Amino acid sequence: MPDHSATLVRAAGPSYFPIALIARLPYAMMVVGVLTLVVAGRDSLAFGGLNSAVVGLGAACVGPLLGAAADRFGQRRVLLVSGVASTAALGLMAWVVYSPLPGVAVLAVAFLVGASAPQIAPMSRSRLVQIIGARIAPERRSRTFDATMAYESAADEIVFIVGPFVVGVLGTTLDPWAPVAGAAVLTLVFVSAFALHPSARTAAGRDERAVPPAPAREIARPALLAVVAGIFGVGLFFGSTLTSLTSFMADHGSTESAGLVYGVMGIGSAALALGVALFPASFSLRARWLVFGATMLAGAALLPFASSVAAMCAVLLLIGCGIGPTMVTQYSLGALRSPVGRSATVMTILGSAVIVGQSLSSAVTGTLADRFGTSAALAMPIVAALVVVAAGVVNAGLSPRPATADVEAGAPELQLAGR
Repeated sequence: MPDHSATLVRAAGPSYFPIALIARLPYAMMVVGVLTLVVAGRDSLAFGGLNSAVVGLGAACVGPLLGAAADRFGQRRVLLVSGVASTAALGLMAWVVYSPLPGVAVLAVAFLVGASAPQIAPMSRSRLVQIIGARIAPERRSRTFDATMAYESAADEIVFIVGPFVVGVLGTTLDPWAPVAGAAVLTLVFVSAFALHPSARTAAGRDERAVPPAPAREIARPALLAVVAGIFGVGLFFGSTLTSLTSFMADHGSTESAGLVYGVMGIGSAALALGVALFPASFSLRARWLVFGATMLAGAALLPFASSVAAMCAVLLLIGCGIGPTMVTQYSLGALRSPVGRSATVMTILGSAVIVGQSLSSAVTGTLADRFGTSAALAMPIVAALVVVAAGVVNAGLSPRPATADVEAGAPELQLAGR
């Protein structure tokens, strides 16, 4: 039953948010950690990049299946199993790279690393949405939902900035295998803590099992597929921006600073993502996507004209102001449009779409940078931003009109009137 005095922090438990934040850090360390390890152990940048792409492929292929299993069997069992499997896969990766086994064995383990990766961010979103529907008073659900989606996107931004930084520190100060080993330890401790946290029972405590889950085919509704395409575009943007920025910084004689400069984009992104909770209800989700997607596109169009590191930082700050609210909007629409009983599945599909886009665009942009130079690589974020905007236009056409706003057929337990 909803508690009219309950807040989300109280309903989920005060320890939930720090545990959920740290538990998603290994996911942000895996791709870069595997790249660092393979380049050092096999002395091949191209092979390292291929392994990073295979990690993303594994996560994309199996991630949605983990979400579907969580919808069917509950998050606890799925996360405990995937956490142990992920820890073992990461340990195996640290060994196989330095073993005499052929490259195909390294690629196979890289796939296992991605396939076993616990889907903490999607599971957290799904868990909190269920708690909002079960424990938060109806008149406060809309505002709480906005704040939750804003926080979750800001948390993702933080870990995807901190993750590569931690990889760099561990790899530089200890050994190239240290980031992968560190990710394994964090996975075993904090993913297990997240799985066993009382919030998992709270989220599943409402009598939702009385309503059978919607058929899986409902996930393929056009309105939901538009969201998947849009967040895939954001993944394309992440990968192309970081890779082209690395090439840009190499031209300026400071390759090792690429991660720090990239972090400037995260500052604007996290700040504006948190600010989404303050937007008025009249600023609809479909309009937010178009406005902030256009901001991403405008910033991307300026990238090829940045001639100095300072100018690049200014452009990245502008781009970040578009990325954060765009991702919040897309995840909000994904949650609202999730078929009944399929929220974890949808959230993992969205998370996997980001990883696939990031891996794909990193490979393509890196090839362009090697063959045609930085100027060609800097054009790729423009292409990615166009994908985001185009999906936003399609979404606007498929969204309900203002009279019904953004209330969707899925997630009826939220009852977010006037969205």
